Amino acid sequence: MIGRRISHLFLVLTLTILCSISATATNPKIAARVASDTEYGKSTEALVVLAQQADLSPAAKLSTKLAKGRFVVNTLRDLANRTQRPIIAMLQQSGIPYQSFWILNMIKVTGDRALMEELAARADVKQIDANPYVHTALPAGSSLDGPQVKHIEWNVKKVKAPNVWKLGFKGQGLVVAGADTGVQWDHPALKAHYRGWNGQQANHDYNWHDATPDQSPTPIDPNSHGTFTVSEMVGDDGLGNQVGVAPGAQWIACRNMDANGTGSPSRYSECFQFLIAPYPVGGNPNQGDPTKAPDSINNSWTCPPSEGCSTGSLQAIVDAVRAAGIVPVMAASNYGPGCSTIQEPPAIYASAVDVAALDSTNTAASFSSRGPVVADGSNRIKPDLAAPGVGIRGAVPGNGYSSGWSGTSMAAPHVAGGIALIWQAKPSLIGNVDATEALLESTALHKKTYETCGGTQRKIPNNTYGYGLINLLKAVQAP
Repeated sequence: MIGRRISHLFLVLTLTILCSISATATNPKIAARVASDTEYGKSTEALVVLAQQADLSPAAKLSTKLAKGRFVVNTLRDLANRTQRPIIAMLQQSGIPYQSFWILNMIKVTGDRALMEELAARADVKQIDANPYVHTALPAGSSLDGPQVKHIEWNVKKVKAPNVWKLGFKGQGLVVAGADTGVQWDHPALKAHYRGWNGQQANHDYNWHDATPDQSPTPIDPNSHGTFTVSEMVGDDGLGNQVGVAPGAQWIACRNMDANGTGSPSRYSECFQFLIAPYPVGGNPNQGDPTKAPDSINNSWTCPPSEGCSTGSLQAIVDAVRAAGIVPVMAASNYGPGCSTIQEPPAIYASAVDVAALDSTNTAASFSSRGPVVADGSNRIKPDLAAPGVGIRGAVPGNGYSSGWSGTSMAAPHVAGGIALIWQAKPSLIGNVDATEALLESTALHKKTYETCGGTQRKIPNNTYGYGLINLLKAVQAP
């Protein structure tokens, strides 16, 4: 009897160990976060990245932004439509929820471990990434000012935007975009600049997309951050509140974070996909029109690999945006002042134009993240540029204004908006992101540092300021 009990206990223990092993043993294509989230019969969202990915390098040889955009979008879309069919057919046959993407050849699925193993076993699948919901700590203001008439804000003057306006360049004919928490589109500082407003009625088709579960058909911003950053790019109510760098430019937007600043790789990807080729509200990404793409995209979010975000997949998407002739501007993040605190996508990428935050004395804010980038082993010098990001005033929902906003989120829009001024003044640069970035770097107020991050002290560029404070007047006047 005792022997039988021991044998029974041994069998139970063995089965427990085997079950434990089976709960963790997975195909190496499956990301650790996906494996963890599908233990013991649980289901999760995951991103199935296909083995075939597009070669976008020929876009660099095309001479116009329009040609670049069409090539990139058509190449990406054609590949996805051709290669995803077998997987989609399998998912449809099994009644499995999915969302197809073409900006990266991938499919979002919801399922259990068995589904992930089945997909990972396919030769046409490269990897299965996690789709974690991640929170970005977004800055907020210290005071609400209301709609009283003010003046040209100090930070707008600091980057020499008003000097460019006097030359006749306010960004007319150019379009900037925000990928953020949304926008109050009819704010007095923004309404006249919204591409979806013709002076009499609003049309949000091709101008707005909500990638959050709200799927609002009209632009909303329950957070304030998105409205504020768009106002830094174009804000001007015509009554004296001049908070934006390029008041002649138009804006469009995509909402990739909810009211709490929570996003996910799929939401970030969906917004980039919309902005690279906008489509009607409630429409299909295959209807996307690259001729309606913006000239720059302002981004102030992070996606930590520590929480399951895939570094390589997001990089390919940012690379595609740049290949399409659109300037991808990123806040450098707010983890400073330590070295190598630029540590999370998308700021770590070479294709991203990172912006550090300065105060009114042109000194780097303590919170502004520093390089070099070691998270990917590149030791890359970052940030690239710097702009005001301490004590900024801008528009917020409710038709008012708020002061005291600080963060690299506040610095990045100066560059994203500044692109409109530069490209209006120098139309030969439109779509040439490399040359535009080089121009901003060469004409910046070069700032050296004594900080030893990466050994760039007393050098230009360095891992505190990059090339320094942008000077839009010098950029426009440069030969």
